[in-house]
Amino acid sequence: MASEELIGELMRLAAGLRRVSRRRLAGTVPGPRLPEAQRELLIVVEQRPGIGVSAAARHLHLAGNSVSTLVNTLVENGMLRRENDPADRRAARLTLTAAARARLDAWRTARAALLGAALDRADPADPAAIAAALPALRRLLAEVGESEGATSAGYGGTDGGAHGSGQGGTDAGGILDSAVGGRP
Repeated sequence: MASEELIGELMRLAAGLRRVSRRRLAGTVPGPRLPEAQRELLIVVEQRPGIGVSAAARHLHLAGNSVSTLVNTLVENGMLRRENDPADRRAARLTLTAAARARLDAWRTARAALLGAALDRADPADPAAIAAALPALRRLLAEVGESEGATSAGYGGTDGGAHGSGQGGTDAGGILDSAVGGRP
C-alpha cells in the first residue's frame, strides 16, 4: 500500500503547481477570470462537441442543475452555444464559440510558456522524469475515477492535442490539465 506520506506529497505538489500557475497566469489571458467549474465545462465541450447537459454533468460528476447553471452563464457570456437536439427537441447540444476557443488557446499558450520556461531552467533530467511519470498519473486518475463509479471513458479524453501544454497534450479528461491550471 502506498504510504500516506507519498500520497500527501503528491497532492501537495499537484495543488501547489496549480495554485502557483494560476497566480502567475493571472492577467495574461484577456477577460474576467473564469471559475474552475466553468473552465472544466468548456474543456469537456471542447473534447466532445455536441455533448448534452446531462452527459456533461455525468462527466464532471456534478448535478445536472449545477451544470445547467454553468451552461446558462457561459451562454450569456458568449462562451458556449446551446442548440436544440434535432432528434429530441427537449435536449440541448453544446458547442464552443470562437471566443471560447480563443480563450482556451490563449490560456494554453500562456501556460505552456510559463511551465516551459520553468522546465528549461530545471535540472536537465527533470522534463524526462516528469514525462515518464505521466502514464502512471493517468492510470492513478482513472483508478480513482473508476472507484467512484466513473467510467474509464470519462477519464480518457485529451486536452485538445495540439492545444495542450506542449508536453504531449494527452490528459485524463482535462483533469491533469486543470492540475496545472491558470485561467482561460
